[in-house]
Amino acid sequence: MSSDEIKLGAGAADVTVQPGNGCRVGSLRVDGVELLRQGERYGSFPMVPWCGRTREGRFRNGDTVHQLPVNAPPHAIHGTARDAVWKTARVTDTEAVFTYDLTDPWPYPGRVTQIVELAEDALTLRLAIETYDDSFPAQAGWHPWFNRHLEGTGGESEGVQVHFDAAWQELRGDDHLPTGTRVDPAPSPWDDCFGMPGGVDVTLTWPGRLELKVASREEWVVVYDEPAEAVCVEPQTGPPNGLNTAPRLVTPLEPLETSTTWTWRRL
Repeated sequence: MSSDEIKLGAGAADVTVQPGNGCRVGSLRVDGVELLRQGERYGSFPMVPWCGRTREGRFRNGDTVHQLPVNAPPHAIHGTARDAVWKTARVTDTEAVFTYDLTDPWPYPGRVTQIVELAEDALTLRLAIETYDDSFPAQAGWHPWFNRHLEGTGGESEGVQVHFDAAWQELRGDDHLPTGTRVDPAPSPWDDCFGMPGGVDVTLTWPGRLELKVASREEWVVVYDEPAEAVCVEPQTGPPNGLNTAPRLVTPLEPLETSTTWTWRRL
């Protein structure tokens, strides 16, 4: 099938997926109001086969050290899949399935599948990484850019409110990577990784308009609220630099599978 935009609809919600642009969700609209920041590099993209920054682009698999392209000096960031063209495998009115075959510069063959499923009050995203050959460490997650202000609310308003109750915050070094020390969560602004052992549970509230909950069974989430235009809530299977510190091993018998669900209600 082609890599043209795929559109899904359910009730008053509609989603656009761009398989030719890293399989990102380019648009999520509720009652005609756009929730995601628009632009070629925004929307919400899958982070595969690693999330956030990998220190100096290097990671180890057993005795072998691999070098990834340093695309956010001095580190490698956000995986390779966001820059790839994905294949569209199946589409219905409310669900679409996409695949991407891992290739250079990632050193191991494998296949990534993303499933996008829309309901009237929720969007569920699922990722799976499979290998039919060598086992390898990997991570998977999502990097959504939610609009700070919704259409119809001016920039002078306070914008979206972000609420969560994390068990800890990963202390970040000057290189933007976790130091290995866990501290009590600090107040905003954030570009930080938080631990939620019971699963990711973050609520975004646009006062008087909409409440949206980002949930996942994973225990790691990066919250980034420094930009003036957007906030990012990124559920993922490990912390930044997790290929080195907390990898999940993908084997022929055990794929890496994860999901996130965004549920909304009108206020």
